[in-house]
Amino acid sequence: MNLDIPVLEDLPPLSGKSVLLRADFNEPVVEDKDGTRRVADDFRIRATLPTITFLMEKGAHITACSHLGRPKGKPDPRYGMQPVRDRLNELVPGVELLENLRFNPGEEANDPAFVDFLVAGHDYYVNDAFGSSHRAHASVVGPPKRLPSAAGRQLAREVEVFTKLLGEPDRPFVAVVGGAKVADKLGVLHSLAQRADTLIVGGGMSYTFLLAQGRKVASSLVDLEHVKDCAALLEEHGAKILLPTDIVALSPGGQICVYGDHDHEPSGELEVFEHDIPDGWEGLDMGPNTRAKDAAVIASAKTVLWNGPFGLFEDPRFCVATRAIAEAVANCSGFTVVGGGDTVSAIDAFGVAEKIDHVSTGGGASLEFMEFGDLPGIAALRDAPNNVARLSTSPASQ
Repeated sequence: MNLDIPVLEDLPPLSGKSVLLRADFNEPVVEDKDGTRRVADDFRIRATLPTITFLMEKGAHITACSHLGRPKGKPDPRYGMQPVRDRLNELVPGVELLENLRFNPGEEANDPAFVDFLVAGHDYYVNDAFGSSHRAHASVVGPPKRLPSAAGRQLAREVEVFTKLLGEPDRPFVAVVGGAKVADKLGVLHSLAQRADTLIVGGGMSYTFLLAQGRKVASSLVDLEHVKDCAALLEEHGAKILLPTDIVALSPGGQICVYGDHDHEPSGELEVFEHDIPDGWEGLDMGPNTRAKDAAVIASAKTVLWNGPFGLFEDPRFCVATRAIAEAVANCSGFTVVGGGDTVSAIDAFGVAEKIDHVSTGGGASLEFMEFGDLPGIAALRDAPNNVARLSTSPASQ
C-alpha cells in the first residue's frame, strides 16, 4: 500500500518563504500553585522538532497552528496557547504560534472563510499533526487545496509505519488493545481481528467481552449496548482473541485513588477471581495468569501494536497489568508500535519508552487509520497541487 503523499523534499525552494505548519500541540497543561500554566508533557512538541528544524535550515519562516483541548468554538482562558508557546520557544526559538484553532467555530466546521484566514500570507503548508488528521477540520483539509503542501517528518513516519501494519507486517503480528470504551474501538477491533495473528483484549473494555462470554462481571465497567457486538466478534474471530482469565477486583465500597489525588485515601480489599466476579466487586486490573499469558504471546511476536492501558493504572494498586504489558512490549525483539495518550503516558511512567520502536502521536488517528486505511488529512495532502505522485498518474500526464 502506497499512499503517495508529498513530503518536505517535494516542496518548492523554501528560502524566504512563509510556511503554515499544522502541528499537534494538544499537550496536557497544568496550573501551579502560583497560577502559572505550563505544559506537563511536551512529547508532541518534541515530535515536531525535526520538521521545524528542516524548514528553518532551508530558510523558511514558520507559523505554527494547533488546537488545545475542547473550547467549543469560543475563546476560553483554560485552553489558551501561551503555555505551549512558552515551551515551544524554549525548545526552538523563532516559531510563531497562533492562538487555539478551536477558539474559532470555523475550525471544526471546516469553514472556507477560516481556511482563507489561515492561508493568508503563506506560501506553503505542512501537516505534521497525525493526531489531528482523522478530523476533516479547516486547518487539516483546507490548506492543501490552496497551497503547495507536504507531510512533515512525524506524519510521514506515522503513515509509513501504519501502512506497513495494514499491508505486510512481519508475523506473528500481535495487536494489544485496552482502554475503557468498547464503542470507540469496535471498528478497529474488527479490522485487527482480520489482520493480526493474535488480538489481545484487556482493560475496562474486556468486561463487556467477558459478559458476552457469559461470565459474571458484577460492578465492573460494562457497555450494555455493545454486548451483542462483542459476542458477534468472538463468534467470528474467537480463536485468535485472547481475553483475561483472571481479574483483580476491588471490594464493595472500596475507594479508588489516582496519582496526585491527595483528597482521598485508597481503601478496600483486593482479590483475584479466576472466573465470575462476586456481586459488588469491581474488576480494575488483569490477574497474574492473564499477565503471564499475554506477555508470552507478545514475546513471540515479530510485530506488536499496543493501544490502551490494561487496568486503572492511575491507581498504583491497579497498574500491574499495564506495567507488565509495557515491559513485555519493550522487551519484544520484533517491531513495536505504541499509540494512545494514556498508553504513551504509561510507557513514560514505567521508563520503557526508549525501547519502543515507534511511539505514535495519534491515538484516535492511529486506530482510524488501522480501521479505514486512510484519513481526511492524508487524503487532502494526496490531492495537493504539488503532489508529484498525483500529477504523474493524472490523465493529462498520460
